Amino acid sequence: MQAQSSNNDITAECDAKYIALRTLGIRAAFLFLNFFLIIMALYQLKPASRSLFIESLGAERLPYVWIATALIMGVFITYYHRLVERHSRIQVVLGTCLAISILLVIFRLLMNHSIPLIDASFYVFVDILGVVLVEQFWSLTNSIYTTREGKSWYGLVGTGGLVGGVAGGWVSAMLIKHTALQTPDLLLTAAGTIGIISGLTWLMGRVGIYCEVDHVVRPRQTASSGWQILRHSRYLLLIAAILLMTQLVSPLVEYQFLNTVETSYPEREARTAFLSLFFSVLGLISIGVNLGVTPLIHRLLGPIAGLLVQPLMIWIFSWGFFFQPTLLFSAATKISDRALSYSINRASKELLYVPVDPVIIYQAKAWIDMFGYRLFKVSGSILILLFTQWLPVTLSVPQLSWFSVSICVIWVILIYLVRQDYHRVCQSSGL
Repeated sequence: MQAQSSNNDITAECDAKYIALRTLGIRAAFLFLNFFLIIMALYQLKPASRSLFIESLGAERLPYVWIATALIMGVFITYYHRLVERHSRIQVVLGTCLAISILLVIFRLLMNHSIPLIDASFYVFVDILGVVLVEQFWSLTNSIYTTREGKSWYGLVGTGGLVGGVAGGWVSAMLIKHTALQTPDLLLTAAGTIGIISGLTWLMGRVGIYCEVDHVVRPRQTASSGWQILRHSRYLLLIAAILLMTQLVSPLVEYQFLNTVETSYPEREARTAFLSLFFSVLGLISIGVNLGVTPLIHRLLGPIAGLLVQPLMIWIFSWGFFFQPTLLFSAATKISDRALSYSINRASKELLYVPVDPVIIYQAKAWIDMFGYRLFKVSGSILILLFTQWLPVTLSVPQLSWFSVSICVIWVILIYLVRQDYHRVCQSSGL
């Protein structure tokens, strides 16, 4: 009842005096800025959380915190969805921003005591808030665009996040290098950015930018129904397997990268500055690939070729790191994993969904988002722990490349298999 009343309040703002601010171009500009600030705040926190964790616990303990993040995320999302059902979207966003800002200030105060558990908790907190803020943004955005409008404007809106990543990493590096601020102080700069996000969100709701459009009612999103859909569709099952390969290889790549960073930058502030600049460069490469490489490959070779780029690049640089375990090769592997995942791989994946009924896609994604991603990321983390710490015979950090290379081979085979089904589904859909 309370959510309905709040929604009525928002609807009341959708009157003629704000009509100029609700044109598609201006609306997209507001959303671009909003997403820019969200990712900018996140990329002030990510290098800080990684650097602080390495400082207090060491990179070899990262798989434990990844497993903890996946488990806590599963519990948190359940309660978060209940909160969304009871309150309006804007109320939830404003409340979340306020809670995050307060918690960041509390974390900053606690870090004066150098307690390892605080740094581990902060790492988990950053990963969860990143998911929550991005999910909230797209939930609001999806409610105000029709499908046709979304196809035209989502590219611009999404670019705001890529630019925000570049800006966030660069700002963090400059603050650490050229001011008296230290790594824990980035929590306060991020809290200030999130405060601006809160004010902007309130303004956007006030002027009617978040007036919702009518949508087709979607079925309830459950993991069990999504798994049933996947089981009965070889095509969707192959797509899911391809997506989950990224989650299996990602912890391996991250583990190698952060272990190499720990060795190369033992001093905390230098490490934070490097990670900040690295995330900024990663964002720049994502933008470059998105604007230049992705359209060219899709136009000349199609989406299947686009899917092959990420596993092939990870395969090449994983071999490079195996033979020359340097920061250069570990960084190149990390860029191949994340920068390509955010650009050409994501765009190619979305093209695979085009011939499929949107309702079926929505249900299938439920299993992938709610269960599959977490299961495979935990599996990757356990794999690292088994072969670096738990088994009697252990592998070195460079030797983990054997697993990355093997996963990439399976990944490429799956893409070859989905290629056959993709052409068949396109023909049956008349595309």
